[in-house]
Amino acid sequence: MEGLVARTGLHQRRYRDSFRLMAGCVPFKYRSAVEHGNGVYHRDVEVLMINSTSGPSLLFPKGGWEDDETVEQAASREALEEAGVRGELLANSVSQHFIGYYEFKSKTLQDELSPEGWCRAAVFALLVKEELESWPEQSTRKRSWLTVAETMECCRYPWMREALGEGFSRWQADQFQENRPSITSELAAHH
Repeated sequence: MEGLVARTGLHQRRYRDSFRLMAGCVPFKYRSAVEHGNGVYHRDVEVLMINSTSGPSLLFPKGGWEDDETVEQAASREALEEAGVRGELLANSVSQHFIGYYEFKSKTLQDELSPEGWCRAAVFALLVKEELESWPEQSTRKRSWLTVAETMECCRYPWMREALGEGFSRWQADQFQENRPSITSELAAHH
């Protein structure tokens, strides 16, 4: 795990309008694709969640967006640090790889610049290309691959359910429509 260390510290945090700015992602991979006829396809997707360090719930990787990185770099970094995965932030012409901004209140992230603990997370879709055997937060985080339906049931926070149910599902449908001809080759590359 040489060279892979989780960032710590408070001096590079980003804030805007009393919100701490965060970045995260919905890491996913494709299991299979099925043609239903007339060129209509359906792809089975698995979503990666990690355990919370403060209890039994499951979460998406997310954390602080720092001054020395882009929001995309922050989302990718959090996926690596917390879940031990590397991948590709996917894009399409409709929504790019951005799923949306989601606001939530944190009990643990209250400070002088965000006294009420409000956070605004930019969430992206991350197609997982590599699962590392060791990663910075491995001792406190465990990975769980779930279907989208299972993930909806496990999401502890409403904003994460919204990001998955409305943001990711809409993004996935848009992405799928644009890339139908490449489904078979894409699935072959991931198996």
